[in-house]
Amino acid sequence: MHVLRFPRRTLAAAGWLLLLTVKLQAQPQPGAAAYVTLADLPYHSEAVLAQADDYQRSQCRLDLYLPTNRPGFATVVWFHGGGFTQGKRNLPAALMQRGVAVAAVSYRLAPPGKFPCFLEDGAAATAWVLRTIASHGGDPGKVFVSGHSAGGYLAMMLGLDARWLDAQGASARQLAGIVALSAQMSSHFHVRKLRGDTTPGLRPVIDDYAPLHHASAELPPICLVVGDRALDYPSRVEENAFMAVTLRNLGHKQVVYHEMGGLDHGGTNEGGWLVARGFVAAVAAGRPVGEAAVPPR
Repeated sequence: MHVLRFPRRTLAAAGWLLLLTVKLQAQPQPGAAAYVTLADLPYHSEAVLAQADDYQRSQCRLDLYLPTNRPGFATVVWFHGGGFTQGKRNLPAALMQRGVAVAAVSYRLAPPGKFPCFLEDGAAATAWVLRTIASHGGDPGKVFVSGHSAGGYLAMMLGLDARWLDAQGASARQLAGIVALSAQMSSHFHVRKLRGDTTPGLRPVIDDYAPLHHASAELPPICLVVGDRALDYPSRVEENAFMAVTLRNLGHKQVVYHEMGGLDHGGTNEGGWLVARGFVAAVAAGRPVGEAAVPPR
């Protein structure tokens, strides 16, 4: 476990400095790769789109940000947050000009979509990247799924619950790793609502739609990042800490957990990449992370 702590009186300043660092580091570096963005690409099959309504056809698209002179690059499939009721796809500034590709995904929200539309769309987008990234110069063995808040929950479900990628002719075992930024590890509160649960949203439920339910030693490397215990969404830090401990107790050796003092829930959207970026680089390079990176005594 890695906890970044600051004296309480400096938390606000620390959070501001972290986000400023993200923006500064996103600037082009000498000798950096050249990049291109392929915008508004559909990721569902033609057969699916032929049966889709106008909302699905317009919403189920992604932007692909690519290095053009760095063959074999890693790719991050990125899901925005918004509680599955709002939000738009975006390219995290902290991942730009860093030698990796980013597939920024739009998925159906609910409403107007019908559950489990966003899980189906996330799986379809991830499978599309796994199938096509080699044609753009990327390494299909270096594809990560990631997201913030609801998007992080989506990434975790795709990486831990095999049924979603299986339905798209892909497999969670193809993923290089998972990065979840301040994501819910119990069943997401909006998922519960869509399934008819009327109990308080902060009541934890660990059912088939909870990442915790699918915890196992047989998973890709996982990076969990949360904000400050006093500033992040209620119970979010504790749920992620419990997930990290659960995975390790089950025998998963490549789990990385970070608490970032000074960052609130929204701040982890960009600030979390200050540490998660190193996780992606290490895994893509074949280096162990988490307990696997600690030499035996």
